[in-house]
Amino acid sequence: MFLTCEGTFGIVPATMDYNGEARPGDFHAGYQEIEGINLGYLQINGTQMFALAQDTPRTTISKKMETLKIKSRRCDLKELRTLKAINSVPTRAVKCSLISKADLEALCTSCKSLSPRR
Repeated sequence: MFLTCEGTFGIVPATMDYNGEARPGDFHAGYQEIEGINLGYLQINGTQMFALAQDTPRTTISKKMETLKIKSRRCDLKELRTLKAINSVPTRAVKCSLISKADLEALCTSCKSLSPRR
């Protein structure tokens, strides 16, 4: 997912389903429609986690996340590779952060309020 406060998302194919061999403590990946766009996610310990790629404009997003008290966590290498495999982060990405679905929805709602009204 490529998320900016201008509302731009990287779109991923809706028909692809990526499920690795799940073992206890592992995660699996899938797609969830958010704001009419299918976004890739990792299901980790029962929580859908969405990626913020490293090239996301951090100034506005970081301020919004701080205001909304949104905590992110860094992907490990296996998670990053999975996100790349489902086209959820650019293949050139060397790191990314994950936020929960609830936090993503709150961030999107907050960023919409920044957009000029049409």
